[in-house]
Amino acid sequence: MTESSGAADRLWCERAVLSGGAASGVLLEVANGRFVTVSPASDPVEGVERLEGWVVPGFVDTHVHGGGGHDYATTDPDEALAARAFHRRHGTTTSFASLVTAGLDTLVAQLGTLAPLVHRGELAGVHLEGPFLSPARKGAHDETLLRTPTPELVDRLLAAADGTLRMVTLAPELPGALDATARLVAAGVAVAVGHTDGDETDARRALDAGASVATHLFNAMRPVHQREPGPVPVLLDDERVMVELIGDGFHLHPDIVRLAVAAAGLEGTALVTDAMVATGMPDGAYSLGGLDVVVRRGEARLVEDDGAPGSIAGSTLTMAAGFEFLRRTGLSVPGAAWLAASTPARRHELDGVGVIEPGGQADLCVVDDAGRLQRVLQRGGWVTR
Repeated sequence: MTESSGAADRLWCERAVLSGGAASGVLLEVANGRFVTVSPASDPVEGVERLEGWVVPGFVDTHVHGGGGHDYATTDPDEALAARAFHRRHGTTTSFASLVTAGLDTLVAQLGTLAPLVHRGELAGVHLEGPFLSPARKGAHDETLLRTPTPELVDRLLAAADGTLRMVTLAPELPGALDATARLVAAGVAVAVGHTDGDETDARRALDAGASVATHLFNAMRPVHQREPGPVPVLLDDERVMVELIGDGFHLHPDIVRLAVAAAGLEGTALVTDAMVATGMPDGAYSLGGLDVVVRRGEARLVEDDGAPGSIAGSTLTMAAGFEFLRRTGLSVPGAAWLAASTPARRHELDGVGVIEPGGQADLCVVDDAGRLQRVLQRGGWVTR
């Protein structure tokens, strides 16, 4: 699973972000891929590997479509594993695999490919971003393939996922959306409000039906207006919601990121990449969900009929770059660690990850004061970058 360059058993951390907060001088003991002890040690212990800078929990990305030239929307498990390996090298030690809108038979086949990888522990779950989206806020999704969430469609997707479906993005104003929300939540699936042209009332109804996430807040949803607030203020203000933020400086202005974190708090905000196949690749022509995409200066956009760049089509972001971006917005390293690891792990009930504590999975990232990634440890093995 891990592209390892050696195992770790005892590590001394100059500074670490632990479940109880930031600490200086910490000794970590690792066995069988888990933290055995986490204890104070003011001075480096002889014979123990010294980690300078900050040690933070391994990054948790719950909205990512691919990267490194590889796509999660596939029926080839090796393709999915290559995408997973790319993001692991950039600090993502725990990951969902996100699928874009496609025909139902195609989605069923893709779910059938990804489900065994979840059962094997390569992935933490699958996220369906579509097909239950608003045509008015479709973004980089094929409008001809969008559907209303009927019980039959929901049940077929649940069956195909074989218990691995962790999140579904829904536009709550669609016919049957609230019933679908309740049906999914009852099956243990988080429902995310997103790609919605609904208003504040639709958002409240979705939350009351069990929705608990906002898919890439601000993007692909009705914007805020002083007399018609739309869903954004509701999603920011409700403690039941975790809002996703794409931290690439392109989807969201830094001031908007600061506003969102101030409103939702560290425990209600998650960094996500929404990364697509072009992440880590040169500028050029790519595809997302069967739609043509052009990447220029790292920005991915759909190609319109006249060849001009159109809607934003995912991102070319890694969690490592997103962590650096959060630092540039003024967040502290511990604050950025909440958004990049602890909050998504806790809100999605991913046991043993997103924290550095005894019994937890031995996943960590080493970053410098600017938030730049230095090293990655997954399940007790150093990952070759």
